[in-house]
Parts: sequence; C-alpha cells; structure tokens
Amino acid sequence: MAIGYLSIQARTAQEAVPLSGVQVSILDHQGSRIYDLTTDENGEVQAVPLETLDQSFSQNQYFAGVPFISYNLLAQADGFNSLYLSDIPVFEGETAVVPLALVPMQSLQRAPYQTEIEIGKPAVAMTDARSQEGTQAGLYVLRQVVIPKLITVHLGRPDANATNVQVSFPDYVKNVASSEVYPTWPDAALRANIYVMITFALNRIYTEWYPSRGYSFDITNSTAYDQYFVYGRPIYSSINRIVDQIFNEYVRRQGQNAPYFTSFCNGTTATCAGLSQWGTVTLADRGYTPLQILRSYYPNDIEIAQTDIVTGELSSYPGTPLRKGSTGLDVQTIQTYLNRIRRNYPAIPVITDNTGEFGNSTRAAVTSFQRIFNLTADGIVGKATWYKISSLYTAVTRLAELNSEGETLGIGSVPPSTVLRQGSRGPDVITLQYLLNVAAEYYPGIPRPVQDGIFGSGTMQSVTAFQRMMQLTPDGVVGPLTWEALYEVYQGIGQNIPQIGTIRYTVQAGDSLWLIAQRYQTTVNAIKSLNGLTSDLLNIGQVLRIPYKQASSYIEYTVRPGDSLWLIAQRYQTTVSAIKSLNGLTSDLLNIGQVLKVPGN
Repeated sequence: MAIGYLSIQARTAQEAVPLSGVQVSILDHQGSRIYDLTTDENGEVQAVPLETLDQSFSQNQYFAGVPFISYNLLAQADGFNSLYLSDIPVFEGETAVVPLALVPMQSLQRAPYQTEIEIGKPAVAMTDARSQEGTQAGLYVLRQVVIPKLITVHLGRPDANATNVQVSFPDYVKNVASSEVYPTWPDAALRANIYVMITFALNRIYTEWYPSRGYSFDITNSTAYDQYFVYGRPIYSSINRIVDQIFNEYVRRQGQNAPYFTSFCNGTTATCAGLSQWGTVTLADRGYTPLQILRSYYPNDIEIAQTDIVTGELSSYPGTPLRKGSTGLDVQTIQTYLNRIRRNYPAIPVITDNTGEFGNSTRAAVTSFQRIFNLTADGIVGKATWYKISSLYTAVTRLAELNSEGETLGIGSVPPSTVLRQGSRGPDVITLQYLLNVAAEYYPGIPRPVQDGIFGSGTMQSVTAFQRMMQLTPDGVVGPLTWEALYEVYQGIGQNIPQIGTIRYTVQAGDSLWLIAQRYQTTVNAIKSLNGLTSDLLNIGQVLRIPYKQASSYIEYTVRPGDSLWLIAQRYQTTVSAIKSLNGLTSDLLNIGQVLKVPGN
C-alpha cells in the first residue's frame, strides 16, 4: 500500500492569529479514529502518514476507479465552532495541507456549531460539461495586467443566491489547481494547467466579466462557467510549490498585453475547443515543455508573460531575490515586517542583524517564516516569500488597529437603538462599519465596508452578507435583531480569540527554561527564539521576554469604597468598555463588595 501525508494549519483572522491547542481527529470512512492530534504554538500539526493507492492510478486516464483513498477530519477548540471536512483525497507521495479557518463562537452561544465541508474528487474526474464563455479580443476594461491581492469568488452559479468569499490570488490558484486536477501528474502537465487557471482568472478580472454584468464578484466556482474552487480544501505540496514560482505569470498572444481566454475541459467525459487536461499528461510524458503543451491547444504565437505588480500591497517585490549579503531599503522592509509578525508567531527568531543588512539572523527568521507558511525553506526572499510576508504583515497590523480602534470607539455591551439603512449617516454608522470590519476578519463571506460614517452601497452589501450568515432577513436594514447579532459576534470574538504578546520575566534561583515554559504554557524553543538564546543556560537576574497567549483572561476584583470603573480601568491598564463588556454592565454604577471580572493577568 502506498503512503500519502496530511498536515494541519489552524489559524484565524486571515492567518494573523495561530490557534494552538486545537484538537484534530483524522478518521476513516467507517468513522474509526486513526490519529488524535493537537496543534502547536504556530497552529500546526506536522504531516502524518496515511495509506492510499499507487500514484500510477491517478496518472492513467483509463483507470475506472477512484485513484486515491479519502479521509475525514474533525477539528474542535474551546471557544470556536467545530469544523468537519469529509472525503479528503490523499495521494501517494503528496502532503495535503489542510487550512483550518476556525470561527469564534458568539457571546451567548451555549455550544459550538459544526460546519461541514465536503472536499470530494477533483473536477477532472467529473462528467459535467464545460460551457465557458469569455473575451479573446476587443474592448478590455483594465489598461494594465496586475495580480489582485484579493479575488472575490462566488460559491455557486452566477445567478445563484450563494456566498462570496475573498482569498489571496496565490491561495485561489492553489485551491483551483488542487480542486481541478490530480497533484501526481508530471511537472510539465501541472505547470501547463496552472498557467491556464491563472490566465483564466486574470482574463475574468481584466475584462471585468462579472462586474460589468452587475455582479459583485470576480469569478464563480461553477465548472459550467468558470473553474472549480472548494473553500477550505487542502492544498497539495506539488501544486503549492509550482504556484509559488509562477503565480504572477500568464498566457498572452505575442504583441498583446491582455490575458488570453484559456478555456479548458478534462478531454475525456467532456470535450471542448480549448485545452484537454488529460491531454497535457500525454504530452508531458512525451517530453513536451509547458509552453509546447499550451501551443498544442491554443495559437502558436502565445507566450508566457509576467507582471510584478500586485494591487493593494504595501510595497512591490523588488524584482530580484533578497539573500544573505543583500543590503538596502528592501532588506529593512522585510526585517520590519518579520519583527512585527513574530509577535503573533514567536517561533520566528529575533533579527539581530544591523538594519538593512541581510545576515545570519535575518536568514534564520526568513527560513522559519517559510517553514510555518509552507514555502520553500531556503532563507531567500523570492517573490512568493515577499508577497506572503507582506500579506501577513498587513493582516496582523490591520487586526491590531481594529482592536485599538474598538477601545477608542467605546463599543460597550449595549447596541445602539437607532435603525440604520442605506442613506443613514453619523456615529452609529461608524460603529456599524467597525463591527462589520471586525466580523469580516473571521467570516470570509462578509466584505469589508469603508469606515466613513455613510451607509452606502458597500455597507449595504456587508450588512446583507452578515444577515444571510446569521439567518436573518437580508433586507439591508440594521434594526434590533441585526444590532444584537453584531454585538454577539463582536463580544464572542473578544472572549474567544487568543490575545498574543509577551511579558517580562526576571530569572530567579532554581529556574530553568523548561520550568518557565511550563509556567507560562509556552515552549523552550519559543522562549529561546524570542530572546535570541543559543543555549539553555540562565543567569539569576536575567530578564527574559516570555510569549504568552490568553483567551479572555481576567482577574476578580472586589469593589471598595471610592472605586469607579475609570479608576479600576486605569489601575489594571484596561478600559471602562472592556470591564463593562466582560461583566455585562449597562451603567457605570458600582456597589461596595461587588465582584468584577477585570481583563488582565
């Protein structure tokens, strides 16, 4: 029996927050548990082996059976809704990385809900016909081909009442490739198919195919119209590696800038005028290069073009990889980003090199980051590593800004009593937009509205998406039920999302790294990397930074004469709103002897 592998990455808030302690069970189709696993401080479970079929079956278009063995996965964590993935295909020699985007429970929710996602067989094994339509020439809406930072995917046919989700463009391509074809195919066949998938999506974006028809998304996951996408599916190692190398490359005709409309089908149960997916395997076995394969199905003058422009990035990829010995502003940018990211991912070692100088510690930090985020761990900042670092930096800083803004706004525990609708303006609209932005960090089906205090069409889309998610009437009117649901989601996030940071600890007699790690529920390696330690030796009086995560930690405080919420908040470095929210208070009045929960250590 052949062996494949399954690994886990449990994170939330656009990967800004790793989730440690998630209990993961891997089951066979009879429901028997094969593994019971727990995620580490990076939210990871290392790859575990599973039995499957020989890869030759998935490389033979005439094989009548299913060329893999499927498994099921159950993920559970305190304060989060459960996630159940069924029919996960495991292929020989491939590692399937499962991204567990867990959603926090609402504040009044008594028990976790369970979301079920069926992965199933790739589209190449389906019998559905393709009827893809697109534009090859003529009027193109955008002047320049760029890689979108995010792509909006409609999870259904264009006219279906389905959810829209936003994902990064590289992650979208990895998902589509893992959903469309078998990852065991020859490298040239996989590359040819991935070029087609990248170009198909860019053609949809470049021509504004769906927005020009009145839709609020870029592409669908319907195989009849577009290409397959399964939200939450595992990504295979061979596909992950190739996409990281070529996600900003696309097919065009010589002399033209526009992405060619690369229609395709499986070439067996469905035929079409475009590329045959199974045909690429035959040609790759004959020694064809990816470009030669593509020219077998499309015009002979097509070529592979590249764009280094990514919309929405804080800074563009410099065009050449950064490695040990590199110097300058680009190195400084990467060092700044990694130093911020490591607050959330303390396993990334501290950078001690001079600012702007790519030395050993910068290389170590880059390599650790690459391992955590499933990139080639070579210590070199190529385009895939650059864009991932930039994306994670954006996610962690955006989340920190939202948390800070919530304290400034003083959200409290009682929703506003106003009824808001399109055209409304004012402070309550800003509160509404803030709550929707927070929810959008954890619920991918909610678009982020602009916080301008004006209830426009963007806010309307966010409200209706939230209402659908909460099974409320999606009328776009924010009345008592919608306000209540928004506050329950917001307070649930505050109660259940781990707060990540560090504390300062002075080494005392008898201390060891192991004892300190046990005391603060972290690891020896995390403490060593955070403090740049190369050995386990400690000195009495030595000050260490200790990574800690606490989910809604609090102390109990008994109200004394002269106390007020403001004084207590100042004493424990928190806010009045945070104390009121944690205790369900609706006023500032306190009684002597009253016991309060106060956020903090």
